[in-house]
Amino acid sequence: MAAAWQGRYEYCPTLVDVFRRRTSPETADVPVEADADDAARTSGKGRPTPKRSEAEKARKQRVRPALNRREAMRRDRERMRADRAKTRQAMNTGDEKHYLARDQGEVRRFVRNYVDSRRTVAEFFLPLILVILLTSLIGIPVVQFASTIIWLGVMVLLIVDLTILGMRVKREVRKRFPDDPGKGHVLYAVTRATQLRRLRLPKPQVKPGTLV
Repeated sequence: MAAAWQGRYEYCPTLVDVFRRRTSPETADVPVEADADDAARTSGKGRPTPKRSEAEKARKQRVRPALNRREAMRRDRERMRADRAKTRQAMNTGDEKHYLARDQGEVRRFVRNYVDSRRTVAEFFLPLILVILLTSLIGIPVVQFASTIIWLGVMVLLIVDLTILGMRVKREVRKRFPDDPGKGHVLYAVTRATQLRRLRLPKPQVKPGTLV
């Protein structure tokens, strides 16, 4: 009989076992609920919903590149405007350090001085053309015929004058600067010669009649 009571006692659940069975399922449900909360937070876009501060920071980062580009463009315009003003001032004062690339160098300086030291027909080409055009508008046949003859004469003189100027510039550049390739100097001289003296840039540094 003692053995029978001992067997019953071994299979009789204790109070600790009862509480352990009741509390184990409850504690096992906690991770499931936590996982459900995480799934709810990450639902929709597949990532956690950003906080308000994080969303505001991200919005500012998206706006900042546009502002930076606009600021960079504004600074580029200001720099270009300042460079143009500096170049214009240098051309008026003779500061060759800030000249345009086409005007820099001792060869270009010589070509400018060579052209500026001479009076040519090409220098008065534009005023003469304006006068001829105005006289051609007059309805008198004799005046129109005379303006046509003058126009042809001016064109012939201009071609001869510029041809002689180009040949002389080319010869002088070869003589004084034998190592220079000599490209573009004739066109540079012809272009400057067809401008009025007061409108030439860079400003003339020699007076007409000066030996160069």
